[in-house]
Amino acid sequence: MAEDARLTAAYASCARDGRRHYENFPVGSLLLPRSMRPHVAAVYAFARAADDFADEGQRSKAERLDLLDGWLARLRRSATGDDPDPVVRPGEPSHAPAIFLALGASIRACALPVGLLEDLLSAFRQDVTMTRYSTWTDLLDYCRRSANPVGRLVLRIAGYDDGQKDEWSDAICSGLQLTNFWQDFRADYDRGRIYLPREEQRTHGAREEDLAAGVVTPAWEKSLLAAVAGTRQLFDAGRPLCDTVRGRLKYELRATWLGGTRILDRLAASRVGVLHHRPTLGVADVPWFAWRLLTWSSPRLPLAYRPRSLGPGQE
Repeated sequence: MAEDARLTAAYASCARDGRRHYENFPVGSLLLPRSMRPHVAAVYAFARAADDFADEGQRSKAERLDLLDGWLARLRRSATGDDPDPVVRPGEPSHAPAIFLALGASIRACALPVGLLEDLLSAFRQDVTMTRYSTWTDLLDYCRRSANPVGRLVLRIAGYDDGQKDEWSDAICSGLQLTNFWQDFRADYDRGRIYLPREEQRTHGAREEDLAAGVVTPAWEKSLLAAVAGTRQLFDAGRPLCDTVRGRLKYELRATWLGGTRILDRLAASRVGVLHHRPTLGVADVPWFAWRLLTWSSPRLPLAYRPRSLGPGQE
């Protein structure tokens, strides 16, 4: 009984993380089946802390990488079923042992592949060491590790282990990650990062010197609009997933898909004025979401449907 109470408290601690920092994880969503919420919260708390380690803040690059290494060691220990290390190291959240108590239980209960969680950590390490991307291939490989594991883990928690669903999920998750990049383009640039690949910039003649001067040239506008159009292809490719899962998860995925594409709509409508404002969703969007969920229609796409590859000049 004492162990059950300790695990319940650990999951509650992870859920509090989700309520404080909602992003692309469906943490605490009322659309998410209740049985899934503790496991999703445990994965989220694990990833949220690691993402915080990777952020610049007041830590040096070496300190951030050291924190991520320690998080990886904790992950591997939790996967073996051992009790979490009770020592909280400087820079780690005070509830680190609770995070790994909950995560270890979820790994065993849901047969979560530890490799997916390791992929997330490898992407966070990359955020510490890489600030520019040469090609779409490079950027999509980052998305494969930074975003796609989230969708696959949610599917495993829901009881799905299906290659086709994984592919659809990967498309949506990469689309969400890229949407976040275009949405946060200015904030990322201010932190020294540009995720838009250089090959796309070169195609349109976009120059980083103009960004430094705060000028959105037609070349940058074309580059970002092409990226938005390519990102929309990923959402289109992944949409069948929203119709092939059961119960409340189906509505959670539909809401997530609608949210991502709604942001893309706003980016396109603003001609990607991301150097001046960040498009967001708010209370005023609730009626739109409700209507789109009620009138959702399932397009008939062949199973072999794939988007065109993202690459220079996709518009």
